[in-house]
Amino acid sequence: MDRTKAAPTLGIVGCLLVLAVLVWPYLQETAASVSAYYGSGLVTPLAAGLLAFVSIIVFAAGREERSDPALVAGAALVFGLFVLVIGVSFAFTARVDVLGGSSALLTYQRWALAAVSVVPVAGAGWYARTLGLL
Repeated sequence: MDRTKAAPTLGIVGCLLVLAVLVWPYLQETAASVSAYYGSGLVTPLAAGLLAFVSIIVFAAGREERSDPALVAGAALVFGLFVLVIGVSFAFTARVDVLGGSSALLTYQRWALAAVSVVPVAGAGWYARTLGLL
């Protein structure tokens, strides 16, 4: 697999990881508890989820060469940076005391979100670098 296919694939995997980490609390808590938890941060991480979902489409368009690669790399880089900023800001400002407390592992969800938020921007940066834009 060449680099112009591998980099967007990494971005797609990273976006799917972001979405999976955002769904994780819904599997262990009530919807009201998760809503309060996601609303307790500076910015709701569901915005990062929306951007990650759109980024999957952007990365796929670049991977399959259906759009201009430079445009795709730039858009993916911007979306990835916003996903990263939202994920990190949520990790530092979210209140875990609003969760029901049924799972101690869930208190690490915000840090997992911040960690996996690095992957889409890394994939976008790698894609831009492969295209000679960075």
